[in-house]
Amino acid sequence: MRKSPINRDMKIAVVGATGAVGGEFLELLAASGVDPSRVRLIASQRSMGRSVVVAGKSIPLEVLRDGCFDEVDIAFFSAGKSISREWAPKAVAAGAWAVDNSSAFRMDPTVALVIPEVNPDAIAFAQGPAIVAVPNCSTIVALVAATPLHREAGVRRMTVATYQAASGAGAAAMRELESQAHAFASDRAMDTSIFGRQYLFNCFSHNSAIGDEGYNEEEAKLLHETRKIWKEPAVRISATCVRVPVLRAHCEAIGLEFERPLSEARAREILSAAPSVQVVDDRANNRFPEPLNAAGIDPVLVGRIRGDWSLDPGMGLQLFVAGDQIRIGAALTGWRIADLIAAHARA
Repeated sequence: MRKSPINRDMKIAVVGATGAVGGEFLELLAASGVDPSRVRLIASQRSMGRSVVVAGKSIPLEVLRDGCFDEVDIAFFSAGKSISREWAPKAVAAGAWAVDNSSAFRMDPTVALVIPEVNPDAIAFAQGPAIVAVPNCSTIVALVAATPLHREAGVRRMTVATYQAASGAGAAAMRELESQAHAFASDRAMDTSIFGRQYLFNCFSHNSAIGDEGYNEEEAKLLHETRKIWKEPAVRISATCVRVPVLRAHCEAIGLEFERPLSEARAREILSAAPSVQVVDDRANNRFPEPLNAAGIDPVLVGRIRGDWSLDPGMGLQLFVAGDQIRIGAALTGWRIADLIAAHARA
């Protein structure tokens, strides 16, 4: 991990420390060199009495309460929308920056929605401590790959088909998928309490609510969040989001239509130099992005880079990408936002 502007003396709070995203954030925290005695870990009441080891130090879990953000510099929230809505403003009132991984504030026009590789300047540092929202995982994975091409040629239309892992539904969904594999191997009945259906050897429409127009919430997030992040209210986006029986790392098939011509060769140059992108595009050996290879690493893998046959030459490209939903799709992006905040504090 690269050196972080977050220093040992900063006080950090992690709300949702025992969840999948919170646990990943703690790994990033431990690797950063932050003094563990300056870390406050917050979880639900059922976790009380437990401790979590961070950088070799056992830290007791706390519950949310008045005063828990006193003297905190940065509070990372990954405990769900209702917790964030109630407690992120309280953290800011106590003088902390709140980096929120839920959907609570993403479309609030007064709250910055930030992918550090895409729009770091959206954070209004002059206003002092504030809430900064982390986009949805599928939006992050798509835009880390698509934004460098958008800057070059102007994306007028984007179509996305997602292949989303169990990690997007939390640690319990990951455990259920694993348990179904064990049940299948031993000819036992499968637990289907999370999704209400067999997940193993199956794919199904994303489990978020369907709106009146037939799009689910996950698909709507890709549209509205991209428009906000890019500051492009007219860009046309259509998505189909699907759950696939993968433990960790989302994949996406992305089609881009451009305002200006962009050759495949130039697109490869741009993506090869883009931050947080790793080009994996070996046609000779049929090696392209796969979730197993994306799991646990920082970059978004980008491959299947090819012209779109349905458009005039140079006016569109097709991509296939894979990114770790827990890492760059959540915790790592939150950490890099905290990096931006820390760097500003040191300036």
